[in-house]
Amino acid sequence: MRTKLLTLMLASMVVLLSLSIAGAQERVRVRWFVGLGAGTDGPVITQQEAFVAEFNASQDEILLVLEVIDNAQAYDVLNTQIAAGNAPDIVGPMGIRGRASFEGVWLDLNPLIEATEYDLSDFDPALIDFYFVEGEGQLGLPFAVFPYFIMYNKDIFDEAGAPYPPANYGEPYVDWNGVEREWNTETLRDLALYLTVDIDGNDATMDGFDTDNIVQFGYGTGYTDMRGELTLFGAGNFVDEDNNAQIPDVWLEGAQWIHDAMWVDYFYPNGIYRDSDIMGGGSGNWFDSGNLGMHAIHLWYMGWGTSSLDSRGIPWDLAPIPSHNGEVTAKLHADTFGIMARTRYPEEAFTVLTYMLGENADTLTRIYGGLPARISLQDGFFDRFAEGIGMSDADINWDVALQSLSFPDNPNHEEGMPSFLESSDRYAETWNLVLQNGNLDVARELEVLRAELQSIFNAASR
Repeated sequence: MRTKLLTLMLASMVVLLSLSIAGAQERVRVRWFVGLGAGTDGPVITQQEAFVAEFNASQDEILLVLEVIDNAQAYDVLNTQIAAGNAPDIVGPMGIRGRASFEGVWLDLNPLIEATEYDLSDFDPALIDFYFVEGEGQLGLPFAVFPYFIMYNKDIFDEAGAPYPPANYGEPYVDWNGVEREWNTETLRDLALYLTVDIDGNDATMDGFDTDNIVQFGYGTGYTDMRGELTLFGAGNFVDEDNNAQIPDVWLEGAQWIHDAMWVDYFYPNGIYRDSDIMGGGSGNWFDSGNLGMHAIHLWYMGWGTSSLDSRGIPWDLAPIPSHNGEVTAKLHADTFGIMARTRYPEEAFTVLTYMLGENADTLTRIYGGLPARISLQDGFFDRFAEGIGMSDADINWDVALQSLSFPDNPNHEEGMPSFLESSDRYAETWNLVLQNGNLDVARELEVLRAELQSIFNAASR
């Protein structure tokens, strides 16, 4: 009797499994590739699997299939899949650099947006434009963003008797003489000089200032490369629309400004100081050292970079990115999902994408981190974020982070170039010269860089 009952139970299970497989086979199978950015850690994988299960249970036409590849192998795996004609349908989350590493493989979303009359009114128009690439189309839609701003050490300002930077974009800086000045790179320079101090307490505006024994710097930028640093002075790229190498004029100005800041004015850590003990001993976390007055940084830094500051009770706050030549450029780090141009199921993939980027964006941004790009989902974010980093009791000017989203760099500082990796290595060599050589002829070296990038671009087009 028991054997017969067991046999019937097993038979029923086989029937149910067969029906389940048949039902799944009737659905359109959409593959979701994760690995170019966040999403490969164990707890996050589990949350993604739950998200997939929820989507699959919400309808009966599409079967979403999750593929998670470790970041160290993900680029090679995706390249192999594309070459073999076995590319996934959706890729993400990924930043601009991840997308740019696979040039020409992404679907222009505009026809699908228009055909479905997809509502874009919940996004800042500047963020929609941010994902538009000339000649390729709308390659993504806003999802999670990491705005850029000035983070400043209030103790350093108080000790110097210097007023804090403005709280909002468009406001002037009111200096210690009560004079209103535009908050621009010139004002930033003058303020940073005043905040830079040597071992004897002289600031960088004084005749007796000792450049060999600086113990506190006024300004610096960390965790970025040459293009990221130069974007303070305006958006650009090393390649023009005809695939010719170029040095944007604002980047030439910016490179000279930064070189002078390091080697003439000494308010910005140069190659001698940037890995010194006073700047964190090579950790790269200059602001956390407590010896930097102002630091341009992205929101993601807050998740881990402020722990030591908080434990030592060093107060900090946020301010706008200064303008240059009348223009504000607050470079943006942003994650999104892309649909591959070779997908067999563009409409179904777009359905999944809109599910991800709609109200469910709140769920996914909590999984991956980042500020939801949807305006309607931003309310309450910074309260949760401040609590998560132990700053819920501090009066932090989070509004300026939201304001920064209206000034993204377009083209983005992580956009693609021909022979992307080789080109990146080559401009890194030039930037190292700027950091290490106080006698460098900056304009000449940038022209050498342009010529060598042109050779790299030419070789890539053959």
